[in-house]
Amino acid sequence: MQTIGGALAKIFSRKGYYVFTHQDYMSRIRGGHNFYQVRFSDRKVMASKEAVDILLALDLNTIEIHKNSVKEDGFILYDSESMKKKFEGTEFIDIPFRKIALDVGKNSVMANTVATGAVLGLLDLKLDILNEILRMTFKGKGEEIIEKNIACAEAGYNYAHENCSRCEAFGISEPQDRKLLLIDGVQAIGMGALMSGCMFYSAYPMSPSTGILNYLASRAEEYGIVIEQAEDEISAINMTIGASFAGVRAMTGTSGGGFSLMAEGLSLAGITETPLVLAEMQRPGPATGLPTRTEQGDLLFVLHAGHGEFPRVIFEPGTPEEAFYLTNKAFELAEKYQIPVFILSDQYLGESEWTFENFDLGRLVYNDYRVREKDLERTGEYKRYKYTDTGISPLAVPGEAGEHLVVADSDEHDEEGHIIEDSETRIKMVQKRLLKKLPQIKKEIEAPLLYGDSSPEIVLVGHGSTFGVIKEIVDIYSKDKKIAMLHFSQIYPFPELEKFDYIDLLKNANLVISVENNAGGQFSMLMRAETGFEFTHRILKYDGRPFTIENLKEEVDACL
Repeated sequence: MQTIGGALAKIFSRKGYYVFTHQDYMSRIRGGHNFYQVRFSDRKVMASKEAVDILLALDLNTIEIHKNSVKEDGFILYDSESMKKKFEGTEFIDIPFRKIALDVGKNSVMANTVATGAVLGLLDLKLDILNEILRMTFKGKGEEIIEKNIACAEAGYNYAHENCSRCEAFGISEPQDRKLLLIDGVQAIGMGALMSGCMFYSAYPMSPSTGILNYLASRAEEYGIVIEQAEDEISAINMTIGASFAGVRAMTGTSGGGFSLMAEGLSLAGITETPLVLAEMQRPGPATGLPTRTEQGDLLFVLHAGHGEFPRVIFEPGTPEEAFYLTNKAFELAEKYQIPVFILSDQYLGESEWTFENFDLGRLVYNDYRVREKDLERTGEYKRYKYTDTGISPLAVPGEAGEHLVVADSDEHDEEGHIIEDSETRIKMVQKRLLKKLPQIKKEIEAPLLYGDSSPEIVLVGHGSTFGVIKEIVDIYSKDKKIAMLHFSQIYPFPELEKFDYIDLLKNANLVISVENNAGGQFSMLMRAETGFEFTHRILKYDGRPFTIENLKEEVDACL
């Protein structure tokens, strides 16, 4: 299923179509229903839909579950011989995937290739890009395997093309010639880390964060990155803090259950003022919850995790493109202010593929805030936790500080890093670490994005991965309503109002709706606490699945 879905997504994007993909799969190794949805269009698409034009069914269960989602003029491709059942109706196209694979490729495993070719035949899209993908995929298996797969793709293409009398109904037009980047959320975070100079990544595999570990591991040899699959999340965060203390940009990643184990380490980074970037990829909890599903259930947990008071920043990207840039900003702020910075996301954004024209590398920022031996030559002393007007103290690298000693301590400490017990020093350290830094950090936080009418009567407010579906809903309603989306991706500290008074905009609207993938309305609670604004309408989804265009529109209709 993933082979076919992934291949089709690549084919459509390389032909110049905009693509959005969404996977839904069980957490069990064997059994259960899985599906892979691919949307493609000559305009940008960025959300999942209920209705489908083509259903490619690899088992009988898929037909039973999804046949009512197929549009009236849509198609269902299936193999009656494999399923041991024949369906009547103009929407059904019976294609012997397995028989063609055995006859042409001499191997039933090539049924996937036959099915991929059949979809392209149905759409009357050429096989050239699929053939390129097959050559790349099987280049290590020899020319014979490559040619057999190409022959199977062509056989599936021809069979579908010759046995579909209604295929002209689709009216597929060739898009303009353009090169598009196809990327999912976890790849974008990994790429953002790589482009930001991350040299150490330690994690214990936990879906849906494992993709970041996989991505960076695949680039480790080429770029000299140290990747450590730790024995648990406690080790992962402590190794990351150690690497950062030792002088390199470092990052870790996990999901909610693993982050529970990281809470003490987070506080260690807080008191030692060690730069730390942490990706927390949410899935439904509590405990193991739904390991392969999606939810925005950890916002308040991440905000309040760790004991004691210390500053932190939380970013929650709405697209893979935002994930790329915000990961870069996470490293910049972590190093500049010597604080933990979170990239908060979820399974839906992490594993959904999007297409983009390009990423603007000119927007990336890299500043080295570490103090080296040459920087210390002019000073007679080095105090790791020196009191400053900004609260930011010099951050030296052990072994690169010349004659100076680099000291860090998890106990409360003085300017030199030695343990203290007196109240006067404690007050000064809290002021330095927290109260002096926070006002500057707040100035770094960008205002939320307003999309749609500039003076809206209806506003849908979202954060993180709800961006795409809300944006498409606004486009649908904008034909006859003054409607807009207000989307937050830089969550905490809350954006100040000087740049954009979004609270005034919300107060002037007739209807304001908060849209969240959780049961408690965590973002609306945070917004009320930070700004005093209270939502009168909330749309909450907490079944482990993302919003689709149809079900969100139905909910908005109910509010209207």
